[in-house]
Amino acid sequence: MATLLLIDSSVFPLGESASRSVTDAFRKTWEEQHPEGTVIYRDLAANPVPHITADAHTAGFADPATHTPEQAAAFAERVQLIAELEQADAVVIGAPMYNFTIPSTLKAWLDNVTLVGRTAMTEESKIKGTPVTVVASRGGSYAPGTPREGYEYVQNFLEAILRDMLGLDVDFIVPELTMAPHNPAMSELVPLFEASRERAHQDATVKAKEVVERLAA
Repeated sequence: MATLLLIDSSVFPLGESASRSVTDAFRKTWEEQHPEGTVIYRDLAANPVPHITADAHTAGFADPATHTPEQAAAFAERVQLIAELEQADAVVIGAPMYNFTIPSTLKAWLDNVTLVGRTAMTEESKIKGTPVTVVASRGGSYAPGTPREGYEYVQNFLEAILRDMLGLDVDFIVPELTMAPHNPAMSELVPLFEASRERAHQDATVKAKEVVERLAA
């Protein structure tokens, strides 16, 4: 049975979050296509993981036999998160843009699971090549050619971490203009937002089916 790891990081609940609605669409299609599969779910807003401490960091480069009690406790939490990622056959991540970048809770998760010599920068990594779908929602548009193109630090950052450091097979779904229904100054952009939202849900359904088919091949 294949395992899906689903990470949500939006501070808003499902009914109010653009990224959660798309990750949920992906999950539902995954479960429909793969009813015997397993879903590991982490809601980083409701249950944030610890930020990296000196003990957690240094423990990753030291012989476990030499760990202090503080290092051992901190590293055990990292290992649990890493093990979940290693167990996953596919990953979907909700990564809304907050102040031009990802939520701090998602950054904390990435810091925990990025371990040189185990998950990062090693040919022995168990996660290398794992398909990852990132739902990178944002209130405006930061697409190429838009005035704020230069402020797009979500996809650029996640490509560097997920693809270049962790060796994952990364794909993005980008619902944009999500603030249009809430900001009167963006009211004329509501139709574009609605089209983007519909396209994102369709993309999630298609991508989930593609991943299931890939794993079954």
